[in-house]
Amino acid sequence: MSTATLPNPTADDLKQARRLSRKQGLFAPDLLKSALVRAFVMLRPDILWKNPVMFTVEIGTVLSIVYTGVKVFAPGSTLASLGYLVALDVWLFLTVLFANFAEALAEARGKAQADALRKTRQETPARRLRIANAERTPSGTLAAWHRDPEAFTDRISSTQLNRGDLVLVVAGEFVPGDGEIVEGVASIDESAITGESAPVVREAGGDRSGVTGGTRVLSDAILVRLTTSAGQSFLDRMIALVEGAARQRTPNEIALSLVLSTFTLIFLVVTATLWPMARYAEEYMANYLGAAGLKSLGTDVPTLVALLVCLIPTTIGALLAAIGIAGMDRALRANLIAKSGKAVEVAGDIDTLLLDKTGTITLGNRRATEFRPAGHFAAAELGRLAALASAADETPEGKSIVELYRRLPGAVDATTPAGSKFVAFTAQTRMSGIDLPDGRNIRKGAVDAMLRHLAQTGGVVPPQVQEQVNAIASQGATPLLVCEGNRLAGIVVLEDILKPGIRERFERLRKMGIRTVMVTGDNPLTAKAIAEQAGVDDYIAEATPEAKLAYIRKEQHGGRLVAMMGDGTNDAPALAQADLGVAMNSGTQAAKEAGNMVDLDSDPTKLIECVEIGKQLLMTRGALTTFSIANDVAKYFAIVPALFAATLPWLKALDFMNLTSPVSAIMAAVIFNAIIIPLLIPVALKGVTYRPVGADALLRRNLLVWGLGGVIAPFVGIKLIDLALAALGLA
Repeated sequence: MSTATLPNPTADDLKQARRLSRKQGLFAPDLLKSALVRAFVMLRPDILWKNPVMFTVEIGTVLSIVYTGVKVFAPGSTLASLGYLVALDVWLFLTVLFANFAEALAEARGKAQADALRKTRQETPARRLRIANAERTPSGTLAAWHRDPEAFTDRISSTQLNRGDLVLVVAGEFVPGDGEIVEGVASIDESAITGESAPVVREAGGDRSGVTGGTRVLSDAILVRLTTSAGQSFLDRMIALVEGAARQRTPNEIALSLVLSTFTLIFLVVTATLWPMARYAEEYMANYLGAAGLKSLGTDVPTLVALLVCLIPTTIGALLAAIGIAGMDRALRANLIAKSGKAVEVAGDIDTLLLDKTGTITLGNRRATEFRPAGHFAAAELGRLAALASAADETPEGKSIVELYRRLPGAVDATTPAGSKFVAFTAQTRMSGIDLPDGRNIRKGAVDAMLRHLAQTGGVVPPQVQEQVNAIASQGATPLLVCEGNRLAGIVVLEDILKPGIRERFERLRKMGIRTVMVTGDNPLTAKAIAEQAGVDDYIAEATPEAKLAYIRKEQHGGRLVAMMGDGTNDAPALAQADLGVAMNSGTQAAKEAGNMVDLDSDPTKLIECVEIGKQLLMTRGALTTFSIANDVAKYFAIVPALFAATLPWLKALDFMNLTSPVSAIMAAVIFNAIIIPLLIPVALKGVTYRPVGADALLRRNLLVWGLGGVIAPFVGIKLIDLALAALGLA
């Protein structure tokens, strides 16, 4: 099958779509149109019942409309009384519609993001190797393909690819699916996913071997083993999450919904008992006080429904879902993909933050700066041994050792002899090296690992070496030991640099009550020095996957929520154990599967943004909940005294707002209750202003701004609406 004519967007198209989706305002015309249509669709009971508060309002609205319909044909009905009933019905209906509109607008923003992302998953041509599903990659695959492209690969559509297939991607082509590079290195344009125009380098081996379907190779060629089948890629799942199709309510959201449902049920019972009480009060006034003809508004079904709607927490009930959806949307705009709303919410409750030293706290790419020989070895000889041991080391540290040796005076050729066997670095051994054909073996690695190796091989460590190691480590540098056989050759000094402003960022987290923990493979002295410079609260030195996992479990057993980031396969257990695991998009598939959030920018410091977004979500929900409950208290004093003022005159003393009439008071309260929902939609979607303060300060601010504001706003709003109704002659 030829796929040369399959449609595919250009890189500029993808960047433009991503840019437009990011810049789209809250009330863009296309979003408003889509949300309005969806708001009417959500009136269906099978959809609205998931929101118990608004479902109750909808049922009450239907009962009110039926009551009004009956009154239209009832004898003795006046135009004024019918106008009052119809007006109540309209505003009750608008209350439900505005609530649906808030959630629909949040969903529409997510769908706009998904539309931009969907352009990246269109069918693309793929070059599949004819040895697909091979467990091991043939050596020299790229070289063989260059010699005979057509005989070596099949050209098929990306929709026909399966997990495990090996595909070749060359410069100018799009990666057809998620996978890991098994051979080659290339510059890749990830702007379609991240929105960043700067290309990134991805290469086989290490923790930056992951590639995402829809990204474009700019240079060279790579061999990729696919880790997902068509339709199951990371991008497919991301689109489903962004659209809201896969969104599930978070535990806190469910708990708050239950509380709101309980309030609704209580007020429903209270309101239902008012009707017989009002009838009894009317009969009592007529039979015992001689006040015949007095009629309370409390016996009208629409009025009782209006009372119920004003007393139950309709404001937060209407905006609760929109707040959760908007939280995921804000995470996406920060290039963070949350696999569920729970991940964003948990980020706001984090107590302990684990961060890798290299690339997070420091600039990464540690460089070799000095060779310190031991015993009878010279600096040039030590450098040559270190360079041979680093010949197959593709890490920046390994490459810097080779470069440093080449710059040494008197350096000779350090090409590895034919027949040499390389020993790869592992998290367990924490050393690497080379076995030469003449029987010699050269090793380099962490101090503790190398000392164990020397002890096992019968070597002797000069006494001054430990002093040198301690001196190097105390300055924040990292010492690596190099040995030939069972003889210690010396120390390689690796230096790292703190990221600018990192200490200030940790101070912000400390103000939020979050402990920061640095994770590093360095020895304790080096770790302590860098931890003090960076201002972290704790550190894990000589960290292994088991050490990270044990630390996380210890924190969790103490009742604390833990977040960490990672990009390698060895990080997967800790990412899965952490309450919030953020995986790098450039990392391995195992890391991305284990985490519950993926950073598209592959920026380790993004973990701090995760926490801030989660905090903002919780702050927004708390602020609007406080405002809603305060609103209900104020509306109670506005509507209840007016409701029974005619039957029970002494209640007039509670009507300190001095509203024009009972009818006007009820209408004003219902109108205010309806219009406050769309007025608060921008707050729900944008979130309240985030400030890195402690819980006590946050609670005080919440009560002062949103609590007091929630009490004052209804009094002011209802009074203004009452005056407007009186001016229009509708009171």
